[in-house]
Amino acid sequence: MNPSAPVGVFDSGVGGLSVLREMRALMPALDLLYVSDARFLPYGDKPEPFVLARSLAIADFLVARGARALVVACNTATAAAVPALRARHGVPVVGIEPAVKPAAAATRSGIVGILATSSTLQSRRYAELLERFGGFVRVIGQPCSGLVERVEAGDLDGPETTALLLRHLQPLLDAGADTLVLGCTHYPFLRPLIERLAGPAVRVVDPSGAVARRVQEVLGEATDGAGSLRAFTTGDAAAQSALFSQLLGTQVTVEPLTLGEEKWGQTPISF
Repeated sequence: MNPSAPVGVFDSGVGGLSVLREMRALMPALDLLYVSDARFLPYGDKPEPFVLARSLAIADFLVARGARALVVACNTATAAAVPALRARHGVPVVGIEPAVKPAAAATRSGIVGILATSSTLQSRRYAELLERFGGFVRVIGQPCSGLVERVEAGDLDGPETTALLLRHLQPLLDAGADTLVLGCTHYPFLRPLIERLAGPAVRVVDPSGAVARRVQEVLGEATDGAGSLRAFTTGDAAAQSALFSQLLGTQVTVEPLTLGEEKWGQTPISF
């Protein structure tokens, strides 16, 4: 691997920025490419073949741009595409999955709640995680329709987001869950609100840091210096620029990107 080449990161929208910010904190010298496939978000309600096709197209773009590794910063895309990406490209591929193992080890009540998209909860990869690590605890999967869209709208703690999140949390809290897993990369941006609504007795587990550490293991990356970020979106570039800047706390200009959108016939999404 060329140690000066960038690392490519992608998600259906801005959720993968939760992983990217952990990578930047751990490896500030890293040059990064990021693709937000916002025209087609959320991936969580799309058929698996569609998510696979989009993931392959994005990975092709990032590798063509010189990416020496790929980070699939999306649970749905990880479940659908990581094996195919590893077979297609001769670069390391790091995915993300719900942190069932650490949550099972952390729970005191023996009940763990997984906040995720329906697609993630129905995936074979999630079923395998439950089989491997969930045998001694009760794991409750909670599909969280609408939360991705609230993050994409930049509404992290408004009344609509609060009410929606509470509806998703309440069944888990009523069941006695004392550990909650953020099973979608958008959800870490809602963590302060989740912790406030769930209360101090409930632990929230975010796998983003573990993904960043895995990337560092793969790359053997030094931590000194100041790396660059170049961001692209298939959605509304101006809206995504404002949202990137809000979530990362620094000015980011997101460039427009076309990756076969005409094949799917869907118009750009703007919040």
